[in-house]
Amino acid sequence: MIEAVMVWNEPNNTSHWDFGIDPGWRTFAQMARATGQAVHAEAPHVKRVLGGVSPIDPRFIGNMKGQGVLEAMDVVAVHGFPLDWNLWAVEDWPERLDAVRAVTDLPVWVTEVGISTFAGDAVQAEGLRRTANVLRGQSDRVHWYSLFDLPGAWEATTRHKQREGSSYFRHFHMGLIREDGTPKPAMDAFAEHADEMGICQWFHYEDHRLDDAVRWLKKMGVKRLRTGLSWSDDDRPGSLDWFDRQMRALEDFELTVTFCFTPEHRGVVPHYTSPPRDINEYVDFCARMVRRYAR
Repeated sequence: MIEAVMVWNEPNNTSHWDFGIDPGWRTFAQMARATGQAVHAEAPHVKRVLGGVSPIDPRFIGNMKGQGVLEAMDVVAVHGFPLDWNLWAVEDWPERLDAVRAVTDLPVWVTEVGISTFAGDAVQAEGLRRTANVLRGQSDRVHWYSLFDLPGAWEATTRHKQREGSSYFRHFHMGLIREDGTPKPAMDAFAEHADEMGICQWFHYEDHRLDDAVRWLKKMGVKRLRTGLSWSDDDRPGSLDWFDRQMRALEDFELTVTFCFTPEHRGVVPHYTSPPRDINEYVDFCARMVRRYAR
């Protein structure tokens, strides 16, 4: 069921890790290194993936290498959104991946790539085709972000809502399926590449979309799925029941599962992006989840 575990998500992005509190990512490096070792001890067959970086920054990967993190990883991952947030073109993907390969011999996975329909459905459909063609043969794993649009009543996982303007609202239009359940034109474009491209879809605690997601993914012929189990949900009443339900529902897919987000009462500051006061609590969460779902 679980073929890979991703240690955190976008650790070089302040929306996911507060490196103002953790200069040089020293705490993160210590935590990631210990987590990689713990995951290997629990399930040596599971690949350990350094949380996908966004922006794609070879200097960050070099920093992790210098702090010994890559010795406890099997893969490094990158995220790219060239038509929405990045200042480079779809056709620049090979150059971006080569820049990362220049600082590590580990395989490089593209665990999030996507295009919003903020500027129109046709932009996403054509962009998906171009992206699939450019990335063919460039990476062993490519996960399209995402299956569903983010519901308008929710908040995007970002700390910059008041500063991002229209960029913030692009978060809500990244799916192949609208909030009302209707597919976008890019769905047909994705179907042409479903054998080689996976999906990244996050699920919130007790997410009402889980069963619909499974039906759509199977209908689309998706084999590989990236999702997450949130450490910040671990202390909720009934959290293990939700984790069990989510993992049972997704057991037919080749899963990359991301562990991230700090419980507010466990952080240096009360925020999900905060470094934890005790990194061993995160390491223990990851080990418990791997013990339960990867063996």
